[in-house]
Amino acid sequence: MPTDVVMPQMGESIAEGTIVRWIKKVGDAVDRDEPLFEISTDKVDAEIPSPAAGVVSEIRAKEGDTVPVNSVVAVIGAAGEARTAPAAPKVSALVPAASPVKAASPAPATQSAAPHGESGADALRERSSPLVRKIAKENNVDISRIQGTGIAGRVTKDDILGFIGGQVGQVGQVGKSQPTPAEPRVVPMPSDRVEKMSVMRKKIAEHMVVSRRTSAHVHSVFEVNFSRVAQIREAKKAEFERAGAKLTYLSFILKAAVDALRAVPIVNASVDGDTVIYHKDVNVGIAVALDWGLIVPVIKQADERNLIGLSRALSDLAGRARTKQLKPEEVSGGTFTITNPGVFGALFGMPIINQPQVAILGVGNVEKRPVVIDDAIAIRPMGYLTLGYDHRIIDGAVADEFMSHLKRSLENWDPSTV
Repeated sequence: MPTDVVMPQMGESIAEGTIVRWIKKVGDAVDRDEPLFEISTDKVDAEIPSPAAGVVSEIRAKEGDTVPVNSVVAVIGAAGEARTAPAAPKVSALVPAASPVKAASPAPATQSAAPHGESGADALRERSSPLVRKIAKENNVDISRIQGTGIAGRVTKDDILGFIGGQVGQVGQVGKSQPTPAEPRVVPMPSDRVEKMSVMRKKIAEHMVVSRRTSAHVHSVFEVNFSRVAQIREAKKAEFERAGAKLTYLSFILKAAVDALRAVPIVNASVDGDTVIYHKDVNVGIAVALDWGLIVPVIKQADERNLIGLSRALSDLAGRARTKQLKPEEVSGGTFTITNPGVFGALFGMPIINQPQVAILGVGNVEKRPVVIDDAIAIRPMGYLTLGYDHRIIDGAVADEFMSHLKRSLENWDPSTV
């Protein structure tokens, strides 16, 4: 019996994915769980495994197409099964990436009249993704006012962000509207190399702009003395390696952050409109830098793992992220995020919150510096930790309470807990 291959949902807010390339072609044999095609979303680039063994009998979406989740993109037939002709894609199933709206045959009368009535607004909402509806709600925008450029009038993220951006600067003198400033243009020189943004890069850019517009970003920076951690790490590093784990400064920071999230639970929350969701589980996302972008795999129930368990999870997720082997559930469900610019030598960073979370921890480089201890100058391994938080939900006193708990844990680590 043929098996449908569908576009997976790679995160809660992800409504579509772009097919980057087909690893298998029509007529190719494929084993169950063998990579079938590669997709890109604003959360992850990933190779999608085949749900069954057999032969690729049909491919319904081309490379470069942006496809809604749960849409059938291919069919796997039994070995030796006759190859079928590809079915014509449904209008509502495929959304070609960056393709202009064509002036095709006029839509049926019911569709053309719908946007002007109540039923039209409902239809437009059905054709928009959860992320688009969330942006509309947060900015008090009626989706029915937006002319969608997607197929069948679907309102895309570009549509709503462009609509919101078009309102900027329109509130000026009474009775006058201000023109929207044009985006700066660059004229490339003959020696320049020009290429389009990748799907992941474009999605990241959109996500970051939405986050800055949504949250009232504030940052607190704490300096931490890593002397105790450095001593324990040196003593236990070989033991951890024998157990298949790499003991890094980030391992200690992750464990201390998890404990601080338990002590100050409001930092482990999310915002949904005017509702605050306090999460019971502590699911920590770890930002992983790739050559082609940035993704955030999530360690689920991180508060139930000890230091060695967290170290193993860190190494495993980072390794599979770089080889595009992450599963959909491993890039969703995060309640707090840690990013580590210090691995590249940065003293500290001012990270942007990963929506809909309310806080993100930035880790700076740990290096030996002169510090004053008991009125004497000493050399100690020091590092800066930065908490970016949403001031709509978290006050400065609460953020500093969280950071103080984190700092105390790192500077007074009990070796018996390792």
